[in-house]
Amino acid sequence: MSRTLSEAESKALLAPHGVPFPAEHIVGDAEAAVAAAEALGSPVVAKLNGDAIAHKTERGLVRLNLASAETVRSAASDLLAAARPEDGDVSVLVAPMIASNREFICGVSTDPQFGPTVLLGVGGILAEAIADVSIRLAPISEHDAHDMIDDLQTQDLLGAFRGEAAVDRAGLVTLLMALSDTVAAVPEIQSIDLNPVLIHNGSPVAVDALVEVA
Repeated sequence: MSRTLSEAESKALLAPHGVPFPAEHIVGDAEAAVAAAEALGSPVVAKLNGDAIAHKTERGLVRLNLASAETVRSAASDLLAAARPEDGDVSVLVAPMIASNREFICGVSTDPQFGPTVLLGVGGILAEAIADVSIRLAPISEHDAHDMIDDLQTQDLLGAFRGEAAVDRAGLVTLLMALSDTVAAVPEIQSIDLNPVLIHNGSPVAVDALVEVA
């Protein structure tokens, strides 16, 4: 048997190992969400967070580009009202809204024969169309991480792109190494899904995370 951690729990597990996440607040009601948004600065994103909530987008449990107290309050109220009994205890995650023209997927999956593997791929709307991914057996070395980046076919996405800075490859290497280090330190992990990883001012930032543990 396995279980999927909430987004907040997943991030709390991964962050100490070096996975970069934006600052965010976990709150229990609409007024606390407004206060969190004021502390972070507008615009923000709000999501319903809970142990039994894995597919937020499919259920409409994500609100983007919230730029005023009124929109944050309304979004948080709607999200909490959308919780189902089977969701258990829920909260609202409030985080900065990060704009980016480039999305990547990073993660870990467990092969029945070979064990954990680390994955890097192009994400966003292009993910299914081009299926550009690179995979290595864990644990990986820094050399492996650099090779994974070089293996991507869409190298143009790694350079300066649509007015955005080139990807900080060292930062991407650090992220991949962090995934490898995490699964080595916590062998109960069955999978890690960072989707999307956005490129913000050249640096990779994971804005969503799901960890499955045995």
